[in-house]
Amino acid sequence: MNEVIRAGEEARRLRTEMIKVLTDLGWTQERIARLTDMSQPAVSKQVIKHRDAGPPRPLGLALGQDDPPWLEGRLWGVAEDIAETYGAAAHCRPAVEALARGRQRFTPDHVDALRRLVEEDLRRYGDGLAAHRAAYDEISRALDVPSRAAGTPPGSASVRRALAHRLQLDRFRGGDDPPPGP
Repeated sequence: MNEVIRAGEEARRLRTEMIKVLTDLGWTQERIARLTDMSQPAVSKQVIKHRDAGPPRPLGLALGQDDPPWLEGRLWGVAEDIAETYGAAAHCRPAVEALARGRQRFTPDHVDALRRLVEEDLRRYGDGLAAHRAAYDEISRALDVPSRAAGTPPGSASVRRALAHRLQLDRFRGGDDPPPGP
């Protein structure tokens, strides 16, 4: 029961942070409400709550970032696209479902397990997953050799993970990096 409560609290915190990020990027409250399945007044309340927090730090939206939460989000995106493409036959599908439902967290052990499952799927379905292989190789190298970049990137780890996940999925589905605006 505690895990369910904790997952719900984390989901609410993530939604609140995502509203702040999307507002800072110039998205309208109406579009944010549709995206988050919230009422427009509820989004407005969150926007007003964070308006007085000061100027936001810019949040980069390029896939090539190398901080661990960003890379974990990209890995999650690769795994989710494989799971959607190959359904129940994909080795990574149970892990993707657990992450999506909040039953599994991004601990080093879970990230390593997800990497092994994705590698197995890439070996098994290699012919149809060239883009996935290239993305996974880039992510894997960056996770193995941590960046020595100074400073913490803007945004919480969960927000960065969610944004990277979404960007990676969008890239596989035919889009380039999306424009930051509405």
